[in-house]
Amino acid sequence: MTSIILCAAGSGTRTGFPVNKTLCDLGGMPVLCHSLSVVAPFADELLVACRKEDEGAVSPLLSQYENARTVLGGKTRTESVYNALKEAKGDIVLIHDAARPYLSPELVKRVLESVQKTGSGVAAVAATDTVVFTGENGYALPPRENVYLLQTPQGFAREPLLAAYEKAMRSGKTFTDDSGIYAAYVGSPTLVQGEKENRKLTFAEDFAPCERVGFGADTHAFEHQEEIDRGIARLNLNYITLCGTVIPSNRALKAHSDGDVPVHALMDALLSAADLRDIGYYFPDSDEKYKGANSMELLAEVMELVRGQGLKVKNVSISILCELPRLSPYIEKMRETLRAALGCGHVAIAAGTNEKLGYIGEGRGITAYAMVLLAKQG
Repeated sequence: MTSIILCAAGSGTRTGFPVNKTLCDLGGMPVLCHSLSVVAPFADELLVACRKEDEGAVSPLLSQYENARTVLGGKTRTESVYNALKEAKGDIVLIHDAARPYLSPELVKRVLESVQKTGSGVAAVAATDTVVFTGENGYALPPRENVYLLQTPQGFAREPLLAAYEKAMRSGKTFTDDSGIYAAYVGSPTLVQGEKENRKLTFAEDFAPCERVGFGADTHAFEHQEEIDRGIARLNLNYITLCGTVIPSNRALKAHSDGDVPVHALMDALLSAADLRDIGYYFPDSDEKYKGANSMELLAEVMELVRGQGLKVKNVSISILCELPRLSPYIEKMRETLRAALGCGHVAIAAGTNEKLGYIGEGRGITAYAMVLLAKQG
């Protein structure tokens, strides 16, 4: 039998929120619900350690789980887990911080399988930064290959863990997780491959989306001979510019700037994902300053705005629809240009026709669509 304990008894003072952070909204439902939905399928018994003042808010969230109930938390995490352990009935106990809502079912499964094989399983990821110890013994750099960052879930055979907790409670020592208590009174636990995404929500900024998606679209018409004859169209009909790349063409595109259709769509996608205004706001076609403007220079300005929001480009996908000119010989050059401008290695560009349908199929214009994925810098 497996008992799963969710730790939700903290006050979350470091977030600055007036309520328990595990009860705060994350993507449309409380943080606690995200953790519950992942661990519940593995539990014969679900115990949620919470403060007495939060029990009225937590209990309704457990109503869909027949095997779930609250347990009164303590002043420390150690006290909260100890209270739950005393009530748990399973021979295997898995403990998880409810404030880590991004764990996967695969991680839970790995931890439980480790407990079944070795008696313990602790989620951990290898440190990628150099770690330093400072204190009375001076400045010490342990070998990085021996350093791991511990996460939850952490699973153990219940009886030895409960005995270890009883000793820890009597000792009065401070422990920050279950593996520390197990290591102090039982032995070294087995480490299980954790997940970078399995981060703990600690500060207010941790509740902001890690990734943002933006969409943009743009269309430009080709200039026609009658407009050229009337002197209202550009005379240079030898090329168009797409994604900062000059492409031979027998007709130019109508535009206030250089008419770089996919870059305009991309700029709107970037601004949308960064929760900013559209390109018409920043670069109005009523402003002579932008007449004939180089769109790649405008893209550079947009990137400054995006970085100012603490964001970076993670992925870009662009689709260009036109009958002529033929774009396939220029796709790789276009990708290289955008990769350099965005500082992003993942730029996809697809070009297609519209099967002779509509203004695109009739060769009267070009349309481009862009999707971007932004992520927090750092």
